[in-house]
Amino acid sequence: MKKILIVGAGFSGAVLARELAESGGYSCTVIDSRDHVAGNCHTERDVKTGVMEHKYGPHIFHTSREDVWEYIQKFGKFEPFTNRVKASVKRGVFSLPINLHTINQFFGKNMSPSEAKEFMKTVGDPSIEEPQNFEEQALKMLGKDLYESFFKGYTIKQWGCDPKELPASILKRLPVRFDYNDNYYNSKYQGIPRDGYTSAVSSMLDHDNISVKTSTNWEASMAKDFDHVVYTGPLDEFFDCSEGKLGYRTVFWSKEYHTGDFQGNAVINYPEVDCKHTRIHEHKHFAPWEEHDETIVFTEYSKETESGDIPYYPKRLEADKSILDAYMAKANALEGVSFLGRLATYRYMDMHQIIGEALDYSKQFIDCENKGSKPPAFPTF
Repeated sequence: MKKILIVGAGFSGAVLARELAESGGYSCTVIDSRDHVAGNCHTERDVKTGVMEHKYGPHIFHTSREDVWEYIQKFGKFEPFTNRVKASVKRGVFSLPINLHTINQFFGKNMSPSEAKEFMKTVGDPSIEEPQNFEEQALKMLGKDLYESFFKGYTIKQWGCDPKELPASILKRLPVRFDYNDNYYNSKYQGIPRDGYTSAVSSMLDHDNISVKTSTNWEASMAKDFDHVVYTGPLDEFFDCSEGKLGYRTVFWSKEYHTGDFQGNAVINYPEVDCKHTRIHEHKHFAPWEEHDETIVFTEYSKETESGDIPYYPKRLEADKSILDAYMAKANALEGVSFLGRLATYRYMDMHQIIGEALDYSKQFIDCENKGSKPPAFPTF
């Protein structure tokens, strides 16, 4: 069997390892610098309360891909979960994404869906014909009041830059609904694993052809002992940041213990710029099938990624794109190394996208190997 080294035990590395292992032609070694598997999806029971804690922030699994949903359920029982996000601003607490309830509540009206559609045409800025950035798209689509209440401050806090620096396409992905649907996602399947994500990933990695080594850092000298390396860590770090550092935002939390129910919801956003934090998570609400007298609360803050921080959100500003091009050119010139996942491809991806891409890439990888050709450095679909 060919020996494959997979750097990173998150969903990208775990799915690829499982698929290669099950094909029968590969022996996979999976390493991770942390002392656990599952990457940023890592979950564990809080010792004091017994609440299942999402250690690196909340993760709600959602997908409309049938094969991805069927695949993930092979490794753990998923309970139904609907993410109903609220936003707390000076004018009150509102549902997000913006829906008919949000519009009626915010403007003090009682409109039907068709009336609300016509009303929203009157609040947007008609002078903006082709929005050139995030702010212009928001003003054209939502108008000044909704934009400044729910998006401007949150964007500044989350991304650390002026909304005018971000592309208009970001806001185009956020829906405005003209019904009372307050489900944050439109995906067909939504849920959270009953035993946590770490249990699911551990099950995925439980195979005779897979060995796992945690608390193990990647070193370039490791490559000589393997037929191929698949790297899922930060792309710039693989090349020792020789072309410069790619921009990321990171998040951190303050953790508190309380009795009873702290906020009555899993996630509440705090969009206004004069409030330093971005969100508050109450973890027991991510497992409504459980009962806990005590509760743990995470208050989330966003900042620029510095040395030692975990990179979360690729910024992909103009300065980043030229650096990314340089690294991709270097990666494509390598022999025996591939790059997979959010950090290694420098794209924002949700869990379902990561799993789906890893499934697709595993097929592509095996097909190339069977044909005697070089597997692509990056997923090419």
